[in-house]
Amino acid sequence: MPVFTATAAGASCRVRATPRAGRTAIAGVRDGILLVKLAAAPAEGAANDALVGLLSDVFGLPRRAVVIAAGDRSRNKRIEFRGASAPALDARLAALLATSD
Repeated sequence: MPVFTATAAGASCRVRATPRAGRTAIAGVRDGILLVKLAAAPAEGAANDALVGLLSDVFGLPRRAVVIAAGDRSRNKRIEFRGASAPALDARLAALLATSD
């Protein structure tokens, strides 16, 4: 099941963030939603900054290309990846999840 959807600007996906986790990492996929654990607390945008940093590192994109489009103050977010293709991001995620098992 693809996680990423093509958009006019690139691609997007839905994310379920869990702040105050033991470590910052991608935890998997459930029902087409990317699960992400964040060590940072949700105070003063620290968890959002950690999320953008993690996703930009994992998918090899500059931080400015990863944007929280919806859900800035929620655990459920929609993230846009500007200038990236949905199939390429799905392939990168599949490779990441295969190596983390």
